[in-house]
Amino acid sequence: MEESGVKFGTSGARGLAVQMTDRVCYTYTKGFLQYLDSKGDIAGGASVAIAGDFRPSTDQIMAAVGRAVADCGYTPINCGKIPSPAVALKGIADGIPAIMVTGSHIPANRNGIKFNTPSGEILKSDEDGIRAQQVALDDSLFNDDGGFVAPFVMPTVDDSAKAAYVSRYLDFFPKDALSGTTIGVYQHSAVGRDILVDIYKGLGATVTALGRSETFIPVDTEAIRAEDVALAKEWCCNEEYFTIVSTDGDSDRPLISDENGTWIRGDVAGILSARYLGADSVSTPVSCNSAVEKSGFFVKVQRTRIGSPFVIAAMNEAVKDGAQMAIGYEANGGFLTNSTLRRFGRALAALPTRDAVILQLSIILLARMENCSISALCASLPQRFTSSDRITDFPLENSRAILEKFSTGDGTSDSIAIEKKFGALCGKVATIDRTDGIRITFENQEVVHLRPSGNAPEFRCYTEAATDNRAKTLNTQCMKILQQMI
Repeated sequence: MEESGVKFGTSGARGLAVQMTDRVCYTYTKGFLQYLDSKGDIAGGASVAIAGDFRPSTDQIMAAVGRAVADCGYTPINCGKIPSPAVALKGIADGIPAIMVTGSHIPANRNGIKFNTPSGEILKSDEDGIRAQQVALDDSLFNDDGGFVAPFVMPTVDDSAKAAYVSRYLDFFPKDALSGTTIGVYQHSAVGRDILVDIYKGLGATVTALGRSETFIPVDTEAIRAEDVALAKEWCCNEEYFTIVSTDGDSDRPLISDENGTWIRGDVAGILSARYLGADSVSTPVSCNSAVEKSGFFVKVQRTRIGSPFVIAAMNEAVKDGAQMAIGYEANGGFLTNSTLRRFGRALAALPTRDAVILQLSIILLARMENCSISALCASLPQRFTSSDRITDFPLENSRAILEKFSTGDGTSDSIAIEKKFGALCGKVATIDRTDGIRITFENQEVVHLRPSGNAPEFRCYTEAATDNRAKTLNTQCMKILQQMI
């Protein structure tokens, strides 16, 4: 792990594509499978589902994963290029491990391997168990550059996982659920771009495919690119769309706009979707908009560290405590269900991994149910607005150095240090929350939250305020201060 430069965490293994050699990817996969075997979570001869996104390096990494699966005595299933939740769903449905080759939203020169146990995403306890594995390698398999001496050919693509994911929605929602709705699908290079079209058409919507790209575009649903902001507004200006929908590269995190082409923040979208689903328990990271508590829609709101494994763990606890409809969402748009949804005389099984489609459908159907636009739905919420940005290519040690300036262990000294940097913008410090990074709430109720990314060399800044313009302005000003601190 240390020698390769390919880091490992709860999102799996990630690194520069040139560092993700056959040897490195093979080793990580063997470690994951050894861990499952040590727990009795996989039987000899079992199948392992494998899928990937559209990055240039994905095919090579899928082959390395496939060879590791075969060499460990299991059967690789090539699910092709499908969304992360689609391959995770197959794993859960069939009771087998599922592996997704993707770097999610990060640039095309990077990639990753996302591991799922037969019950879903790996959690922090799984991460520790995988790290502890001692993996023996046959060095004769690899050349001096870490590539295979003899190439491994993946099996023919099995489309069953793709078909099951589409059917999940077409079989649950009424066939005319979206009849009369005009939807634009921003396809770019998202791996689920055609699947989205199939689902929305299958539910009766009029669908237009937009912005398809054969070159990988790193769309980040948490720090939306200026180009994507402009594109959505342009499309809605030229045509009347009820909404424009999209996803990140591996199609697990959603984007959804209002009728004006304004992208809805993930932590606002999460509230609306949870409301439609009738959630009684919401688990969400500390970075998310405080409108979730202020809305009064939910019996219980749990705040967690940032990352889907922490959200999943909190949802699991909510179910144990008796929650009937436990959901979780993240500021990046990630949305997860941990309870069976019953509606239309049918049942939709829980999918405790990030899933873009259920969030988008929930918001569209909520607006139709209330006979209003998506912008009106957003306006009905307590008016708290968030903004975020990041410093890219920023090593973790540099991020820690910034946080240490406000982490003396003395609350009074920390408040003074914070006010020296941010006091001119926000005034006096009210509270400091160190659940994940440092989240500062000022006496004027504005929020500045600083933290290193958990899966990329980035330092993120989140801000919250009473108006959208103020949140954005505050974020821009905070980013300038952070740049001066580098």
